[in-house]
Amino acid sequence: MAKQLQGASGLAGDGSDHLALECPYCGVYANMTPLAVPSPERIAETTPKYVGLVYQCDACRAPVFLRFAVKEIAGDRIELNRNFLELERPKERFPFSYLPKDTEVLFREALSCYAGNNFNAFASMCRRSAATAFDALGDGGKLRAFEEVMVAQDIAGIDDETFAPIKAVLFESAGEEDLPLMNRGQAGILLEILKDLFYQCFVRRGKLNRALKVRRFFVEESAANLADSA
Repeated sequence: MAKQLQGASGLAGDGSDHLALECPYCGVYANMTPLAVPSPERIAETTPKYVGLVYQCDACRAPVFLRFAVKEIAGDRIELNRNFLELERPKERFPFSYLPKDTEVLFREALSCYAGNNFNAFASMCRRSAATAFDALGDGGKLRAFEEVMVAQDIAGIDDETFAPIKAVLFESAGEEDLPLMNRGQAGILLEILKDLFYQCFVRRGKLNRALKVRRFFVEESAANLADSA
């Protein structure tokens, strides 16, 4: 049963009081309580294609805005499509400090595009982010990155047809006008693949080097202390 707006009774159907999301403000996956819904009479009068509903995050009490498509208008009963668009998405987290400076700047902007549901702008920024990463990796960097991406495809079990736009964005050298158009699902795959690529190429190496430096420091300190006490 889809969500419905019914006269004075407000929102009804399809578990309307039990919607759970990751809050774009506090980052907690929490229940969302309906806070403000449009008037069915006003919708019937203006017949919009979409309506906005305001929910309240049960964790931080912040308002969360969702957009629903209007499926059917029948008098004072408005049926909404069960799918919705989050107008404010949670910010993606990533250990940016391990990335090369140019890659960090461009990848931050890419994630801003993704959070704003601008998926084709996101794809364009992903290509620029990947290009700077390949340069930072040096000779053979693009080939190494390609191998990492192929491993990720195999691990995730993504078929070649679905994965083709992802490879095109990251590795084809054609101009921006030849980038494939991205929908939400494809953009989500591209995001996770690029995060995994950057983790494998930069974050993993950086964390390992840092851990080894700490280990060597304590070994040298211990050796120095033993020498002093001898």
